[in-house]
Amino acid sequence: MVPVERVEVVVSTYDNPRALDLAMHALSAQSVPGFGVCVADDGSGPETEAVVAQWKERLGDRLRHIWQSDHGFRKNRILNKAIASSKAEYLVFLDGDCIPSPRFVARHLALARPRRFCTGGVIRLSLSASTEINSEMVQSGAIFSEGWLARHGAIKTTSARLKAGLYAPWLSSLADQMTTVARTWNGGNSSTARINLIRVNGFDENFGYGAEDIELGYRLNNAGIRGRHLRYTAPVLHLEHARHYADLQDKARNKQVALQALRAGKTVTARGIEEL
Repeated sequence: MVPVERVEVVVSTYDNPRALDLAMHALSAQSVPGFGVCVADDGSGPETEAVVAQWKERLGDRLRHIWQSDHGFRKNRILNKAIASSKAEYLVFLDGDCIPSPRFVARHLALARPRRFCTGGVIRLSLSASTEINSEMVQSGAIFSEGWLARHGAIKTTSARLKAGLYAPWLSSLADQMTTVARTWNGGNSSTARINLIRVNGFDENFGYGAEDIELGYRLNNAGIRGRHLRYTAPVLHLEHARHYADLQDKARNKQVALQALRAGKTVTARGIEEL
């Protein structure tokens, strides 16, 4: 297993300081301590900077903050900057509007392999449930309890119950291996060795909102770096919020471009880390 001190969790964020703070509380409550955190900030304002400063006091050199000016949705660019500047051997990616389960980092590391990327699952919360969550509930793990999730309608399906860990651990682990869901890169919950991302030149900065993460997974797969599901054993809770940057037409076009990359056997993007 990769030593935890050689691991960095890259948390992407944009103007959602409350969610970022909750995500940081969840990272501070992980079952394995000692990893680094990089807040990859796509142009947030002073409120986010204040949250980062508070956590910097607690985490010291284990936390770094990289920021770029706000010129629209440029998540892939700030992630490439995070990858390029990281000193870590292994990178775990988390969206700043997601709350990782207590064994999130441990599970990613347990299944890390040199030519593999791991892709985890998401339990989506309603806006009312997302608004109710506070730091104490995150630190205690209460939001991952069966009672809390059931009260908020988050575990109505067998899939959601598996993700929430409400069945025997061996069953969730078996579901990871048996699921027929495509092993695509999930931008809010995935990981791989940093060198693998360098090999494919990182994220494609031609992408705006939508399918920007899936396309990376296709290129990794084309390069012989295969996906491994953690869909049911390393879940995150997604906090619902407004997305004023979302363009559904762009998202549909991006999905087609991503599929073209898969079918063409594309591995390296022409606009990625090397072009920073």
